[in-house]
Amino acid sequence: MSRAQPYGNAGRVLVVEDDEGIREMLKYNLVTAGFSVHEASDGATGLRTARTSRPDLILLDLMLPGMSGFDFCRALRRSSRVPIIMITAKDAEVDKIVGLELGADDYITKPFSVREVLARVNAVLRRASADGNDPNAVPERDAFGDFAIDRAARRVISRGADVKLTTREFDLLSYLLAHPGRVHTRDVLLENVWGHEFSGDRKTVDVHVRWLREKFAGVAPFEIVTVRGVGYRLDRKLSAELPG
Repeated sequence: MSRAQPYGNAGRVLVVEDDEGIREMLKYNLVTAGFSVHEASDGATGLRTARTSRPDLILLDLMLPGMSGFDFCRALRRSSRVPIIMITAKDAEVDKIVGLELGADDYITKPFSVREVLARVNAVLRRASADGNDPNAVPERDAFGDFAIDRAARRVISRGADVKLTTREFDLLSYLLAHPGRVHTRDVLLENVWGHEFSGDRKTVDVHVRWLREKFAGVAPFEIVTVRGVGYRLDRKLSAELPG
């Protein structure tokens, strides 16, 4: 693993890793890249540190003594949306899916290069800064091609005509449009659209996606894509972004 050059994007990173060699290597290179770093060698200590030091991002090993990375992520997500990148020796698809379902933002498999870690850290921080879970970061009106959504008026207009949507359909479409190109698990969509109090069937997400597809089939300048085994992603069609 070669020494990385500074990225100049300072922030606070918490490294939760029980392997001292990997932890020190990550700390050294993150500090070199301009980050301030807190560290923990087990899940319980890491969880306390996450709650007191308020990091901008967490690098989280999956296999930790006492508390697994899964348990750490589950516990922290009850009170925090801080970006989490899971680091693990496991490469099974089920582990990646479980990590995403529990709220991890990205996933790196050992062995990894320092350059890859720094690139992913910066990418996740940029993404978090862009949408930030701050409602003020979502524009009241979004228009492209012959489609427009007015969040303040709760109106959707396609090809000059109003599209009638239920409350949940509108909220789901609004959320997906605000985060194009990003995969969202069903649990993430339930949390952000239906709210954490929702206790119904997770398949309600699939039903609402199907209804949106039916209403916008062949006319919308976007596509709601199924990412098998994970969730859904909204892609804007390139032609809609071009003038004329």
